[in-house]
Amino acid sequence: MLYLTMFASAFLAATFLPFASELTLAAGLATGGSVPWLVASATLGNTLGAVVNWGLGRFIEHFRDRKWFPVDAKRLEQGQAWFRRYGAWSLLFAWVPVIGDALTVVAGAMRIHIVPFLLLVALGKGTRYAVLAFAVDGAVTQ
Repeated sequence: MLYLTMFASAFLAATFLPFASELTLAAGLATGGSVPWLVASATLGNTLGAVVNWGLGRFIEHFRDRKWFPVDAKRLEQGQAWFRRYGAWSLLFAWVPVIGDALTVVAGAMRIHIVPFLLLVALGKGTRYAVLAFAVDGAVTQ
């Protein structure tokens, strides 16, 4: 149940819903959860949540003017400028709050193929969760 909770928390955090998966990660470590399993669950959930954003980007022209659409024109333009400047490699920073969500939407809008998208996003998010987990686990065990 712990790893499913971690997955769900990370999934929600990757979408535009305000959610802090870091707290779930810390709680999982404090209750004796396995670092590799927590990191894997968080990475998978967060990456699949980013795929939701990518899908919104793919169909942005259909959704752009809807009230509920989570990216305003200014943030979308900022994301596109960043993406034009740094290319697909910018997806390594999809974990950065606010900017990362916009980047994943922009990647979909710019028709980045799903395979490189998944690889780069998972690598960036996985690295972040691993660093956080080892830092928190070291603090918890002391």
